[in-house]
Amino acid sequence: MTYYRYNALDIAAYFKWTSMPAETERIYLDLLFQMRENLLARPLAKDFESFSQAVFREMYHVWARGFESEFSDINLIAPEGSTALICDQGFLALESYMKLLTIHLILTENLPYVRIYFVGLPLLLGIDKDYADFERNVALAAETLRLHATDSRGNDFDLSLGLPNEALCLSLNPEYRKVLFGSVGYRVKRTNDYQEKMRILREKSRRDIEAETVLRSAQERRKDRRRAAALASPSINAVVTTEQLPELHGGRADTIATTPADVDPSAVPKTASRKKANTMNGKGDLNA
Repeated sequence: MTYYRYNALDIAAYFKWTSMPAETERIYLDLLFQMRENLLARPLAKDFESFSQAVFREMYHVWARGFESEFSDINLIAPEGSTALICDQGFLALESYMKLLTIHLILTENLPYVRIYFVGLPLLLGIDKDYADFERNVALAAETLRLHATDSRGNDFDLSLGLPNEALCLSLNPEYRKVLFGSVGYRVKRTNDYQEKMRILREKSRRDIEAETVLRSAQERRKDRRRAAALASPSINAVVTTEQLPELHGGRADTIATTPADVDPSAVPKTASRKKANTMNGKGDLNA
């Protein structure tokens, strides 16, 4: 089974959905990046700065489309023409909503589950497809996002059997919770030690980027030196001496182009070449 990994748009939409204050955004980005091996798409897990910048860019685009809070239309999260990755294309809004719920379970302190009434959800999401298809896509999204459902009495509920006419408790899969949080099963408040670990992690990420930049610069300098050496090679740039000039022009030194400053009037022969010299001094007639 292939499980879903979250991208910058998913996280940006969650920040807007919860109206997260700007001063706490960095804290939650730190937390997400700490769990990157089991949570984030591979390109986002390379370094913290590129990850955070990607999320901030998507936050602007989400806001520009009008998705600003929990009361916004879920259909505004994905840009027009987006392709569903988990659900059927007609259930893209359901996919977006289920991802918001999952990120909420991951990031919220001391939250083991959320209660949700699925029966009325198609109306809220603007889904007008067959209800049996809706039930199938709910089960598919829950499996791909590693969610687990129980009824109001705490009994396990198999979503593939259909949706009941009552609220269900939706939580992270027990195995997935242990991978993310250990034996506790949900996020608890971090101590100052966590903040120090994140500072060290960011510093390591910055050093790795600087080392890569220095290595790239050194490689470019070596290439420049090789190009310069190749241009200076005698086999490419032959040196032409003044003794060679008559020979190069068939023994006629007077055919060499000169500038007005190079012409000695007393040295101009009284032949047809005089017209050429006068022309170069601005006195000749080009049609003579």
